[in-house]
Parts: sequence; C-alpha cells; structure tokens
Amino acid sequence: MFSIKKLYETASKKNKLIVFPEAGFSDRTIEAVKIINKKKIARVLLIGDASALVLRDKTLADLEIINPATYDKFDEVANCLYEKRKEKGMTIEEAKELALDPYYFSTLLVEMGIADGMIGGAEVSTARTIKPALQIIKAKSKGDVISSCFLIHGKNKFLKGKTMVVSDAGVCPNPTSEELAVIARESVESFRSFGLTDPRVAFLSYSSKGSAKSEMVDKVRTAFEIFHEQNSDIIADGELQFDAAMVEKVAQLKAPNSPVKGDANILIFPNLETGNITYKTMQYLGGLNAVGPIMQGLRKPVNDLSRGCSVSDIVTLTAITALQCED
Repeated sequence: MFSIKKLYETASKKNKLIVFPEAGFSDRTIEAVKIINKKKIARVLLIGDASALVLRDKTLADLEIINPATYDKFDEVANCLYEKRKEKGMTIEEAKELALDPYYFSTLLVEMGIADGMIGGAEVSTARTIKPALQIIKAKSKGDVISSCFLIHGKNKFLKGKTMVVSDAGVCPNPTSEELAVIARESVESFRSFGLTDPRVAFLSYSSKGSAKSEMVDKVRTAFEIFHEQNSDIIADGELQFDAAMVEKVAQLKAPNSPVKGDANILIFPNLETGNITYKTMQYLGGLNAVGPIMQGLRKPVNDLSRGCSVSDIVTLTAITALQCED
C-alpha cells in the first residue's frame, strides 16, 4: 500500500540537497519549499535573488539561496557547461551567458555534485526543464532511453486506492518496440523505488491479444515479448486494451489467459500522445493525483512538473527526487 507519509520519512533519512530553479518566480514552489523544510523531507537550495526572496517572505531567510550572477563559483559552473558543449560549437562566452539561466544553472549544480537533485517545470514546459539535463547530465549509459513516468495515487470509485505508474506520458514521442521494453523496465524500477510491491505491467494498445492487426499493434506486442524475455520474473502482458488491463471481468472475456488478470498497476503506453491524454484524464476526470513527469534513465535526478501541478505535487516529487539520489 502506497503511503505518502512513509515516502516522506524515507526521503528525510537520505538528507539530500534539492535545488529549485523557479523559486524566484513561482508562488507554488515557495509554498512547497516551506513545507519541505518544515517536514525535513530534504534540504532545499533556492535559485534567485536572496534580498528579493526574503523581502517577499521572511521565513526564507534561513534557507540557502544562490543568485547565479553573484555566485562565487560561477566561473566553474560556466566552464562545466563549456566543457560539456564545446564539441557542439559552444564558446566560453556563450556558456557564461547560458549558465545564468536558472534551469541550466541548477542542472549544472547537480552535475557538479553541489546539489543532489533538481525539480522544475511548475512555470514552464517540460522541454524547458529537461533540455539542460539531456545536454549536460545525459543517460546512465550511452544509447540508453531517457523516459518519464507519472505516479498516480488517490481514491476514486474505480481504483479504490490502488496506486499506479503510467509511462511514458512526458518525454518519448513515438518509442520503438525496443525502447518501450526499456521504458517498462525503468518504470518497474520507479514503481519499486516508491515503496510499491508486486508490479504488474500492461503494454497497452487498441487491440487485446490479436483482436486487431496493424503495425502499431505489432509494435506493442513485440515490446512485450522483448520485455518478457529479459524480465520473466515480472508479471506482464501485451498487447492489451485499457479495459482488459484494468477490469477483471473484461480481462476474463478479452484475455482469459493473461497473467495480469485485469489488475495492472504499471501501464505502458504506445506513444506520448496516448500516454499524456490518458494521465490527464485520470487526473481531472478521475479526481486522482498525478505526480511527474518523473524522469527515468538519467545519471542524476532532474525531475519535471506539470504546469497544472499543486503545492502537494511539488512536495511529493521532492521526496521522490531525494529517493532517486545515490547515497
């Protein structure tokens, strides 16, 4: 059973330093940071002008605040960016200018080990938040897929408190079969890192076990076969329609031999379009909490937020980011 309280307690024990690039212009971030600090979920590092932030809220005076323009290690930060991008034609002058951007600056702090993880995206698009991480931190291994998942939790008539992971709904536009298999593996790792057990993976399609035929269906079926061959100990099946993956009575009719048995808790979508639409539908029509996009496959944790996120979403994602940090 998923427990927010337990998630916070586990994150607190890690005592990680999380950087917030949007502190200078995001009211939700400031409110979340105050909660994070009070509950000691993580240590916080705010990016912005210290005088302006403290004038805005005196309770921020005790927190660590860095202004990129006056940071005493700014040249080191800019040089790190230059070294990462000089083969792409970036000059040191361009690096110094770009390093002033709060998203690039925060990502560079994570890369240099000055901070343990980063959270942004409450005020900007996913691309703005994640692009620096793709350029600077990159994948755990060369050629690996960088993807994302959403943690779906809460109570409604249908789920009855069941917690789910849905992928990819934030990053990969049209993954191949091989990439879908990697996304599924990464999603299982994320699922377990949230303190959840007994993963049951459904590779979703508009077809259930051959009820329709097309290249899109073949892609999903092949993805499941690749995943199953590499992870035979994990309950999984595909291709499955949403109802066959989530409703036991429907599964008995459409996929009677499926090991998932209509009780999936990890949903792998065939492309970004279907994943993004579905998670937002679950969030707004289903009345559920959707935390993310939680990045998967990066060497160090940099996570994104939906611009529709709540303060509690930011707090929860901070705990998740802390758990992703290496000890």
